[in-house]
Amino acid sequence: MNEAHRRATVNRDTLETRIEVNLDLDGSGVSRLETGVPFLEHMLEQVARHGLVDLEVVAEGDLHIDAHHTVEDVGITLGQAFSKALREKKGIRRYGHAYVPLDEALSRVVIDFSGRPGLEYHAQYPRARIGDFDVDLIHEFFQGFVNHACVTLHIDCLRGENAHHIAETMFKAFGRALRMAVEYDRRMENILPSTKGRL
Repeated sequence: MNEAHRRATVNRDTLETRIEVNLDLDGSGVSRLETGVPFLEHMLEQVARHGLVDLEVVAEGDLHIDAHHTVEDVGITLGQAFSKALREKKGIRRYGHAYVPLDEALSRVVIDFSGRPGLEYHAQYPRARIGDFDVDLIHEFFQGFVNHACVTLHIDCLRGENAHHIAETMFKAFGRALRMAVEYDRRMENILPSTKGRL
């Protein structure tokens, strides 16, 4: 089985944002994040640490309007980076899942690197903002990721009363589920985890 480091660099330039993502799927959880959106950076740090991926995200966006384009486009670019780094997906587990608690909050994330984009996102927040961050943008981030990583992703906040805790459990569980799904399975050496012959 070829376990060479699986890395990708993706640049996305639009009239609204300029983003560069560097990703190493076989890293140690190190991150460098410069997006201009502090709460997004805090969440991406959780993904890197709990997913054991090395992640560098540098983004410049139209934050004078709001954070929408930046958050969505970071999700898009990160999804593209995962797709590029995984190449043919041979030998990976493909599926991943995690439950993560934080005090009163508990979230479950299940992911399938299926080649088919689909998002089921179920979370209710007690307030519309976490500091200056609009909680609606969490859905936009995950939708962007799903569409461009071509994964099926189920996110369920099972309970929670604190908006920050709710969000953090989802991102931590997302990182943990990613870690499981992209791991090599030695019993699947050089085998594509699908009966269709492609993912």
